[in-house]
Amino acid sequence: MPLLSRTAAASEPAGPSDNRRPRRRTALVAAAAGLAVLGVGTPVAYATLGSGASPEPRPAVAEAARGQAYIETRLLFGTERPDGGPDVTDRQFLAFIDEEVTPRFPNGLTIQDGRGQWRDSHGVIERERSYELTLLYPASEAGVRGRQIERIRNAYEKAYAQDSVARLEERLTADF
Repeated sequence: MPLLSRTAAASEPAGPSDNRRPRRRTALVAAAAGLAVLGVGTPVAYATLGSGASPEPRPAVAEAARGQAYIETRLLFGTERPDGGPDVTDRQFLAFIDEEVTPRFPNGLTIQDGRGQWRDSHGVIERERSYELTLLYPASEAGVRGRQIERIRNAYEKAYAQDSVARLEERLTADF
């Protein structure tokens, strides 16, 4: 097969192999653009992670765990009565706290107003004003405090015709 000069090759009609050149060029341009995006994005991502130096060592668990073992109990009180009676008022709820909760937990508590939602036994979504009571006590008192909390729940359910009072607990470390 004879060798063609550059001039002759350029003047000849394009064959099947020459049609691939625009596609290759497009693929190369797309690949280069992708690498450029990655190259530009990488410093931004690393910049958000910090200086690039290795992170400072975390303190040992013994240093971080200050205080004593406690239990946090949260009680969720609804205010609507399933029997159709009037909603529990702020005054009634605070009187309940004074009579049932404070004598059992005189060292302190936290009350927050809330809005609750739950599905009743008929499948209906109920929404109501609610209260969240947070109690914090030493883990060593869990047995005694647990019984006191159950008395509080039962008293509220009975006094205000409630289906239930939700109870959530978490072990934690507290320092005062």
